[in-house]
Amino acid sequence: MKKILYIYIMCVSIAAFCQKKEVLDSLPNNIEDYIFVKPGDSITINLNEITLLPKQKFKSKDDIRYYLWFRRKVFKAYPYAILASKRLDSLNVRLSKIKSKRKKRKYTRQVQKYIEGEFTDQIKKMTKTEGRILIKLIHRQTGETAFNNIKELRSGWKAFWYNTTANLFKLSLKDEYDPENVNEDYLIEDILQRAFRDGTLESQKTKLEFDFSDIILKNKAEINVEKYRVMFSKMKKKKK
Repeated sequence: MKKILYIYIMCVSIAAFCQKKEVLDSLPNNIEDYIFVKPGDSITINLNEITLLPKQKFKSKDDIRYYLWFRRKVFKAYPYAILASKRLDSLNVRLSKIKSKRKKRKYTRQVQKYIEGEFTDQIKKMTKTEGRILIKLIHRQTGETAFNNIKELRSGWKAFWYNTTANLFKLSLKDEYDPENVNEDYLIEDILQRAFRDGTLESQKTKLEFDFSDIILKNKAEINVEKYRVMFSKMKKKKK
């Protein structure tokens, strides 16, 4: 009985070995699905870029409240800047295919009216802070100031009056986005990068030439929300 059992185990083992060898020796049906690496070859793995952000520094509850308040403003303005960028990109692509200057002007007027109708009602509901953030984010997303974008869609004279109207509210459509040198813009970019990382805002690459990682390294400091809160308090006192 032991001999029979021994012979059975040997037969099963040999069969399994042969089956395994057959599988190893046979080529896969879809060779493209396999990667062959020879000694000396290098493998390239593409990873998503991650911006390492400094630790947020809150010295008081007022700092936390201000940061959360300011973040809500950025979150409200950013989608409109994204939308403006997409609309302008679509416009430029379409215009590049139209040869007639007259048809280009006609199509530009149509798009301009559409964009105004899409934005006007919502922008009217924005606060002054949200409007200022939006103006800067439009520059971030389109690569042009709001003034220049209007100038492209309409005449320079219209852009001038748009800017004059904005000035009545202490805003300038010529404002540029500069997170490297402007404290408020640095805070805006920090909020955006954290939102992109967490997936709470749609990530769209800026059309401006700056690397926020380099800016962080140059600053070599933690985010200090207090200075932004104090700055905002001073702005409010001046308005009074």
